[in-house]
Amino acid sequence: MDTIFVDAIEFYAYHGASDEEQSVGHRYSVDVELGYDTRRAGETDRLHDTISYSAVAKSVVRIGTEMQYRLVERLAARMAERLLEEFPAAWVRLRVKKLRPPMNVIAESAGVQIERTRS
Repeated sequence: MDTIFVDAIEFYAYHGASDEEQSVGHRYSVDVELGYDTRRAGETDRLHDTISYSAVAKSVVRIGTEMQYRLVERLAARMAERLLEEFPAAWVRLRVKKLRPPMNVIAESAGVQIERTRS
């Protein structure tokens, strides 16, 4: 199985455990990998024979900004569900990071990595 990927897709959204995080918002970064057999696209050189990474990135931003969630785990799960609905990938792996998370230590990011397989 081949892998199509897009790294460091950024957007601003209003997810967070506290009401303050939900109103102030944060920057997020998402790395996406999709399992897909790219042999046909390698032979034909046609976009419709593969998964467009541009379309994947746009979908991630749309999903990340259309609703609010308390937990980054829920955000990642929703992204995985929707990406498997929208694209013909065998599996999806996501790394969702909240950049400069609000906590009592300094950290570049915090988040979750999940992998889901088409059932």
